[in-house]
Amino acid sequence: MSKQPITLYRLQACPFCERVARTLDALGLDYRSRYVEPMHSERNVVKRVSGARSVPVIVDEEAGVTMSESANIVAYLERTYGGGASGDGAAAGGA
Repeated sequence: MSKQPITLYRLQACPFCERVARTLDALGLDYRSRYVEPMHSERNVVKRVSGARSVPVIVDEEAGVTMSESANIVAYLERTYGGGASGDGAAAGGA
């Protein structure tokens, strides 16, 4: 597949972004990582995509979904692509 249907906007070494990436990997989903500017005020690409500058953000082109907040993203991915089972403690706090 030349174009991945899911794009993950992330920061290097961001634990919330890594949580989403681990979930994508565990579910065997193809995705593209787009690393964004570390300086919050310069994350214009994320703002254009999601309306905010916070990460992580995923864009699931096939489903027409754009979302942020790692717990929400993980729950969405597991519900949509993993049969809804969650072993990652989705109730845990975090961005």
